[in-house]
This record gives sequence, structure tokens and C-alpha cells, in this order.
Amino acid sequence: MKQTLDWQIATITHIKTETARAKSFTLALPNWMPHRAGQHYDLRLTAQDGYQVERSYSIASEPERAGQVDLTIEKIEDGEVSPYMHEVVVVGDQVEVRGPIGGYFVWDASMREPLLLIGGGSGVVPLMSMLRHRAAAHASAPTHLLYSSRALDDVIYYDELETLRAQMDGLKVFHTLTRSHPENWNGYTRRIDADMLREVAAPLGKNVRVFICGPTALVENAANGLVQIGIPASSVKTERFGPSGT
Repeated sequence: MKQTLDWQIATITHIKTETARAKSFTLALPNWMPHRAGQHYDLRLTAQDGYQVERSYSIASEPERAGQVDLTIEKIEDGEVSPYMHEVVVVGDQVEVRGPIGGYFVWDASMREPLLLIGGGSGVVPLMSMLRHRAAAHASAPTHLLYSSRALDDVIYYDELETLRAQMDGLKVFHTLTRSHPENWNGYTRRIDADMLREVAAPLGKNVRVFICGPTALVENAANGLVQIGIPASSVKTERFGPSGT
């Protein structure tokens, strides 16, 4: 029987600016339950006249953190929820949420196969939950993250990704910047293509679990490209959203 999740009132206990367009919100939950890395929460706002709007946001935090979750939200200029979260909400405010939700796009550290994560823009959020879970569980399966951003300033979690990379526990992080890059940049400088996928994926072998999240065009291009280089389509899980310019 499918579980029905009730709405609950979460209190915002911390707000962290990640980039000019992305902020992470820590929510304390009275009815917290462990999530699986890759799941999301629905967030609902209610206006004084009763008008309601809901949006779904991926969980960024690891399941090992009890009592709270982090939601990283990218500001969409003409959106109904993200501008409110970015411009109005302060620590101590309360919002309605429901979750955790989702059972398809999830990864658990007990899965031993090599792991390939591909993200574009804020599509890195559920992948970051997986990486944080991997670190908290001391998992050591070979893992590659390929992350596409417009510019270095748009890379969400850059410093933390560098810290995780430096742990030398089998994680490699590959960045590609599609619009601008520093003079001394030694990462990729183009949209994800077959050659890039081949270089990043080949060392992991064919028995690899793949999770791709980002704008629809990026997700479809990456998924098709992986199949073309011999990774079974059954090993590739995708989650997509509207265009964000990556």
C-alpha cells in the first residue's frame, strides 16, 4: 500500500548562499524521517488570499543527518516559489513541506558498482546528496562526477567538491564550463559530448550505475551518448527539468 505523506511545518534554521543564483536552506522537521539520496521534498506556499503554489526540490543533504534536511534552490526570475525563498525568507521562518518523495532516482552506499554522476546546473543537487551519503558511509566504490556549469562562479558546492575530491577515496570530479572560464582553467570548456563521456566513463567499465540530472537537453544528450559508447540503457537513470542555460 502506497504511503501517504502529510504536510508538516518546517523551520528554516540556516541559509547559505552557494552562488549568485543558488541558496541552500536547512529545514528542521518535526516529523523527520530518513530519506534516500536522490529523493526530494515538495514545498508549498500559501498567500493571504488562500492561493497556494507547490514546487519540488531535491534534497542536498545526506540521509545520515537526523532531524533536518538541506534544500538547495536555484532562483528562477519568473518563478512563484524560488524568488520568495531567495528574497523574503529569513532564518526562523516556517514553510510547509512534504517528503521525502521518490523511489526511482535513488542511490544507496550498499550498492557496490562503480558510480557515474552527471549533472548540469542545479541538477547537481541530488547528486550531491549521493556524494555526501557516500562520504558519511565511508563507501569506496569508484565514483566520477561530471558537472556542467556556465561559468566557474555558477558551480554549486565547488569548495566542498574539492574537499571530497581531496580525500582520495575513489572519487574524481570533472568540471566543464560552457560559457566562460578562467585563463588557468584545466577542466573541460564545452558542452558534454561523446568524447567527454568516453573519457570520464571508460575507467569505470561497463558495469556502472549512472545518474544524470539537469536540463532536458543535457540529460537526453548524455544518456544517448553513454548508450552509444556501450553502457546499457538499463544502467542509466535520469531526472530532468526545464532549461537553465547550462
